[in-house]
Amino acid sequence: MARAFIGFGGNIGDTRQLITDAIVCLALRSELQILAKSCFYQSAPIDATGGDYINAVIEIETELTPYSLLHVCQAIEQEFGRERPYSNAPRTLDLDILSFEGVIQNETELILPHPRIIERSFVLLPLLEIAPNFFLPDLGELKTYLPKVADQRIEKLPCRNCNCWEKAVYSQSAH
Repeated sequence: MARAFIGFGGNIGDTRQLITDAIVCLALRSELQILAKSCFYQSAPIDATGGDYINAVIEIETELTPYSLLHVCQAIEQEFGRERPYSNAPRTLDLDILSFEGVIQNETELILPHPRIIERSFVLLPLLEIAPNFFLPDLGELKTYLPKVADQRIEKLPCRNCNCWEKAVYSQSAH
């Protein structure tokens, strides 16, 4: 079994509910087990149009190969109405494999770890919430990249199943 991290995001419709439902769809699959789920985060679009995004990250353990997991994620996106009219278009649901244990690859269909994992606060903050000492061989500890995304607007949203009773606004002084 391999550990993997999947990022969720969207900015069309009831995104919190869509992400929750997509996580349930994954949890129902016998080939994987969800180990952890971050709180929800609201962030400004980066290199994209539309309203704010809602994001979250989960950690899973899976028997699937990276490509099999990619196809499962893409099928869930389709089930939830994902359309791709142009690059970075607003979306109902986006699932990205951020990291797949022990796999480094740079292929057209799937790049691992995700090529922008260290460039996006909406990936780093929820990922580091559930894996605070996350380390990648070519990048080191991901928490060292937080200052580089400090100018990106992001806010942790309160939720029932994690320790985020108050809204926490990300700022450089938070490190």
